[in-house]
Amino acid sequence: MRSDLMKKGANRAPQRSLLRALGLTENEMKRPFVAVVCSASDYIPGHKHLQGIADAVKDGIRSAGGVPFEFQTIGVCDGLAMNHKGMKYSLCSRELIADSIEVMLTAHPLDAAVFIPNCDKIVPGMLMAACRMNLPSVFVSGGPMLPGEYKGVRMGLSEMFEAVGSYAAGKIDENELNAIEKSACPGCGSCSGMYTANSMNCLTEAIGLALPGNGSIPAVFAGRIRLAKEAGEQVMELYSKDIKPSDILTPKAFENALRSEMALGCSTNTVLHLTAIAHEIGVPLDINLIDRISRETPQICKLSPASKVFLTDLDKVGGIPAVMKELSRNGLINLDIPTVRGTVRERLENAPDADGDIIRKVENPFSKDGGIAVLKGNIAPEGSVVKQGAVAPEMMRHKGPARCFDSEEDATAAIQSRKIKEGDVVVIRYEGPKGGPGMREMLTPTASLTGMGMGSSVALITDGRFSGATRGAAIGHVSPEAAAGGIIALIRDGDMIDIDIPERKLELLVGDGELAKRRAEWKAPHKELKGYLKRYAELVTSGSRGAVFKD
Repeated sequence: MRSDLMKKGANRAPQRSLLRALGLTENEMKRPFVAVVCSASDYIPGHKHLQGIADAVKDGIRSAGGVPFEFQTIGVCDGLAMNHKGMKYSLCSRELIADSIEVMLTAHPLDAAVFIPNCDKIVPGMLMAACRMNLPSVFVSGGPMLPGEYKGVRMGLSEMFEAVGSYAAGKIDENELNAIEKSACPGCGSCSGMYTANSMNCLTEAIGLALPGNGSIPAVFAGRIRLAKEAGEQVMELYSKDIKPSDILTPKAFENALRSEMALGCSTNTVLHLTAIAHEIGVPLDINLIDRISRETPQICKLSPASKVFLTDLDKVGGIPAVMKELSRNGLINLDIPTVRGTVRERLENAPDADGDIIRKVENPFSKDGGIAVLKGNIAPEGSVVKQGAVAPEMMRHKGPARCFDSEEDATAAIQSRKIKEGDVVVIRYEGPKGGPGMREMLTPTASLTGMGMGSSVALITDGRFSGATRGAAIGHVSPEAAAGGIIALIRDGDMIDIDIPERKLELLVGDGELAKRRAEWKAPHKELKGYLKRYAELVTSGSRGAVFKD
């Protein structure tokens, strides 16, 4: 046992003395020690209830013969951090979470681990740590929030942000804004649509590190507690067989996750996170592979914010196993590879068939290609991403004049003061991993455009990111970023930008000679940084590489 490093032999009597101070019995000293890594928090709705999940996991571990030890990680709620300085720390927190878990599980060597995340950067941060530590591991999330409802129409957080735009446009008054505010988020859980948190929880299931139901069983259902107990029991089975993340996270497993991502229409942030997780485990995965899989995989689900279908609806018709089973009918899923319990083939045998509505048949998809598209061109030679499954048909091709802003705040102010016109292409730069720093999400400007009625007439491109709650022609992760001298830094107001999502093109219609002249005059704006943001900006790489740290 790995835990013997701190509990076996005469020389470890001092360590055993400290363990006995915790109340451990002689019998427990001989059992496997299992980490329960939890991100419970009093002020994140997706994490408010995670202590109950952790208690159920520990019950499962004990019933299967292990000794659980819980510790907690930090976590940022992207919704609370949105549109102010706090969002600069969201993506940054992913690396801190991975590093802190490495610290804890190296300083206190345990034998296996159950990870309990639920929201945006916490899920990939824990996945990266699981890869790095390579202990027998199972993930169990806190589950999605139930959708809210206002005037008989179900809704989620994305509609709440859009309501702010409607208020700015004078479409609703303050009383109605307040009523929507009280209706959008009815209780605990990760926000109800296929935003980043639910995307990553679904993909953790698809890649094989979580049990069926991890991505879709609602937070408030008893099934979530049962799943947590099963996760605690199953990690002991993995320990007994010495099955580790490196045995599960193979190239074929990542391909399954990417196929599921495209079929579900997940958040564009999953491109960043899957790339970073693959880097951590040593699996080759780049934006070109993601683009190829996108072109080959039909989108068979259209969930909020692209529709009024929520995670709870997906759960009722079979969840992720049913989606993967339908993809497998077209030979798009690798079946004979391991998961934390059995093979993918065994997992899908008892899954229900696609219902034809929430999960469409592959012969009748919402789109013949995936929910995420990778665009390239002179603005983004290393790539950019768009959630094409949430783009209005009339915006799949768009040509318009640039309106340039060097921060999210400036762009939001211009949008909400109605200075953006139909047909414009809003450009938000110096918000990339290095330039932000922190690669902020841009839900406020995109939701404002939608709420003001311009979601089907105005495009937005940025070297920052978009929330999974974003819909519309919102193109993010433009690489190279402005701070690294990318072409996005050279765009000027009035320049024509050509967007062609079906052809995967993002072009600035300015000649090379003029761009060379602008480059000679260009200088990146100076930002006075300190603390963790300063270190992050010095270490982080391009968004096209998953915004991982330099090796």
